[in-house]
Amino acid sequence: MLPHRRKVVLVVDLVESVTLMQADELGVVTRWQALLAEVNRSILPAHEGRLVKSLGDGLMTEFDAPQQAAAAALALHEWMETRCPPLPDGHALHLRAGMHATDVYVDQHDIYGHGVNLAARVATLAGPGQTVITAEVRDLLDDELDGVFEDLGECWLKHIDQPVRAYRLASPAGRHAPIALHDSAATPPVMQATIAVLPFSFQDGSSQMDVIGDLIADGIIAQISKSDQLRVVSRLSTRALGQRNLSLGDIAGRLAANYVLSGSYYAPGRQILMNAELAHAASGRVIWASRRIAALEDLFNVRCETIDEFASEINAAILSSELALVSTAPIPNLSSYTLMLGGISLMHRSARTDFARSREVLELLVERHAQHPLARAWLAKWYVLCATRGLSTSPADDASRALDQTRRALDNDPANALALAMEGFVYCHLIKDFDKAALRLDEAVTHNPNEPLAWLFKGMTHAFEAQGPQAQAASARARALSPLDPLAYYYESLSASMAIANGDYEEAIRLAQRSLQRNAIHPSTYRALAIAQALSHRIEDARATVERLMRLDPAYSLTRFKKNYPAAERAPEQFRLLVEALREAGVKD
Repeated sequence: MLPHRRKVVLVVDLVESVTLMQADELGVVTRWQALLAEVNRSILPAHEGRLVKSLGDGLMTEFDAPQQAAAAALALHEWMETRCPPLPDGHALHLRAGMHATDVYVDQHDIYGHGVNLAARVATLAGPGQTVITAEVRDLLDDELDGVFEDLGECWLKHIDQPVRAYRLASPAGRHAPIALHDSAATPPVMQATIAVLPFSFQDGSSQMDVIGDLIADGIIAQISKSDQLRVVSRLSTRALGQRNLSLGDIAGRLAANYVLSGSYYAPGRQILMNAELAHAASGRVIWASRRIAALEDLFNVRCETIDEFASEINAAILSSELALVSTAPIPNLSSYTLMLGGISLMHRSARTDFARSREVLELLVERHAQHPLARAWLAKWYVLCATRGLSTSPADDASRALDQTRRALDNDPANALALAMEGFVYCHLIKDFDKAALRLDEAVTHNPNEPLAWLFKGMTHAFEAQGPQAQAASARARALSPLDPLAYYYESLSASMAIANGDYEEAIRLAQRSLQRNAIHPSTYRALAIAQALSHRIEDARATVERLMRLDPAYSLTRFKKNYPAAERAPEQFRLLVEALREAGVKD
């Protein structure tokens, strides 16, 4: 008995072949032979198709995949239009094609069944240079990716009892646009890097566990999406590309992604062995790769430790990649998302050259996107840190410059939570007006209860007011809202200070040490760690921490701490406690 298989049948014939043959039989035959040679040599091998039969003016081919059949049909038309010369009398040769997905009987010479005849009938609906497909094929193809579709409605065909829903297939317009190195004036501001996470592929060729690849991708997407510094392409958009043999450039271009995460997995027993790699789209360079093993059951949990580790490392890799660009590449050539990530990161480093570079980056970002509140909000913070680190020649002027940036940001977007949060930060740390600081931060969380920095800075105002429980609760909320933030070390560093305000010294030590694991050159973290160690009577540990602090910042002193501490008069007892802890840890006047 003949095998019965699901196939996509593509039937092609030459338009007006009889008329053309009468006018120039040899010319038509010669050109048809050239097409047939191209079909056998290039088009069918490239698209994994089989030539079933060839007549003097027609072809019948079969494919397992509808995407391959559609691409082959478009390639046939393209060859006729660009490679087949017209006849001497000027007549050009054109093909018309019909396509249908159906169950057929197959032998080595032919295919049989009602669906084969339907594909041939559908071809009669096509005009010169056109392909018409049935709904059975259309449902298996993706818009723009496989082609552009025009619905022809219900069509009656000769010798077919019922109308057939048909669509005209055309080549995707423009395919995909190249990724720009920087934003043009006409392009909406892009302040975040974009990552596309493809479904992981199963390596043993079986389709029984294909769903696991989707499950892995979904888990990573869910975790990475918690970072407000990254844009993540939706799962529905990446699904269509998961099983296609596309280049990195094709995938990134179609999805407008700067980074692409792909991977594979094996399933030995109840264990899942996963391999993942993250590539930078513009350069094609793999910037991170990792291998993990997880129990199959763990992947079905809401929180999977392996997926969390993947997501955390991916965020760190992207931040490192962007930071490297900002540190080495000419600033005007950099994209806005690179400037944003790099500028923020450099701002929180201890080296003066990095800090100065951060201002250059943020000022260019403000110049490039003058109406965008985020750039101005972060530049405002730069002025605050300049003053609090003792780098400012005029702290009052820097306070004025910082407020100028936040006010301009809020002029453009009065409800922008980050700009309101930064203004609260300015009032708290530079102007030391805690009432206005609290007002701005309350406005920020009212407009956007999910803005993590607003909660982080709100927690610090509570800490300066010696309101320990409120401070620690706000810091926990901030970290929960952005658990994979590229600046997680900064959140943990400030959270350590808030834990100190609540008398939770062990938690403060844990947070500070975790922050230093992420960023070992952030001086404020060493100060918080030393205070927590001293207050928990670990004096030797505290003095070792201060030695590391002084290597990073040799000019650090109790005098500077006293000068910059915002709440010396507001909470004098807490202020004295911190000063004595630093003194006991070895910080000199």
